Amino acid sequence: MQSYLLAIILILFSNILFSQTEDNLLRETLQNYIDGTSYDQPEIIKKAFYNEANLYLSHKEKDVWIVPVSEYANWFKKGTPNQFNGRIGNIVSIDHYNDIAVAKVEIILPSKGIEFMDMFLLKKIKNNWKVISKTASSKKSNQSGDRILFIVSNAHYHGSSDIATGNSFSEIVNAFDTFTNEGYTVDFVSPDGGSIPLAYINTSDSLHKKYIYTTDFMYALKHTKKPSDIDPQNYKAVHYIGGGSAMYGVPENKEIQKLSMTIFEKYGGIISSVCHGTAGIVNLKTKDGKYLVNGNTISGYPDSFEKQDADYFKQFPFKIQETIEKRGGTFRFSSRNSMHVEVEGNLITGQNYLSSKHVALKIIERLRNQ
Repeated sequence: MQSYLLAIILILFSNILFSQTEDNLLRETLQNYIDGTSYDQPEIIKKAFYNEANLYLSHKEKDVWIVPVSEYANWFKKGTPNQFNGRIGNIVSIDHYNDIAVAKVEIILPSKGIEFMDMFLLKKIKNNWKVISKTASSKKSNQSGDRILFIVSNAHYHGSSDIATGNSFSEIVNAFDTFTNEGYTVDFVSPDGGSIPLAYINTSDSLHKKYIYTTDFMYALKHTKKPSDIDPQNYKAVHYIGGGSAMYGVPENKEIQKLSMTIFEKYGGIISSVCHGTAGIVNLKTKDGKYLVNGNTISGYPDSFEKQDADYFKQFPFKIQETIEKRGGTFRFSSRNSMHVEVEGNLITGQNYLSSKHVALKIIERLRNQ
């Protein structure tokens, strides 16, 4: 029986590794397309495509404009090779089955106020993933290309217990919707990358319902980035999401700490948090070795609002308010179920999920003023 169970586990593990490997290879192919078209490199574009592939594009005088990949790649000979031409590409989603796959890539042209959505059909040919066809459509867009990094946790349980927890879906969607409506791109990073647990989902709430059934959004939560995937110079702000999961994995993660402080100190970005997400900033230190919270007024979920005798609370590795105050910060909050936001220059924090949208608006205001 044990051997049987072990065999099943090994098969499942192998399937997961295979899926991850294929996903990475597909991303490499799509990244060749993005890099080639963003930096005027026709040969890199061709590397992404099967040599007999066609693009099925829009044309005002044709129902469908069929363009061979060789012709399409030559369009990018007009620019300066290796120089960024203003096209910003993002891989939106990938879905593969054996040796075939479909993918979506968003292309933003901020200078023209246009967003393209490219749809790809790919096939594994001679052990290499190749685009065999592409189509695209465009619309007017306010997207600037500026990026916000949401920091989330992989913790499914409180500490070493079997008490389930998750990242606050309310806090994610309230902030995400605010940022994207204002033209920002949001990425997600977690200590381990990949899928994250979610909590406080209410599909009777119209915003929750909108996003829980938005395939591309849920794909992003299933495929969060690892810290090593993140280039800090690409981000204007980091935003620590709350929920019970935020107490575990994130606060002690050195890679995430370094990312946040590099964005904050080297690139003049914003550090923000909401509710239990504030746990993520208590260990952050400036270049001179001081705690970031020292001398600043901070908000988050107060210790007094926790159920002090509850089993989940006994799993907490530290108390948020108590730790901030011990490290020289001032902790402020309002009554339960009310919004509260504190702004200290490029450090912006909120009390609870009701504060998520308002924290996001303060970040946007700060970035525009800068």
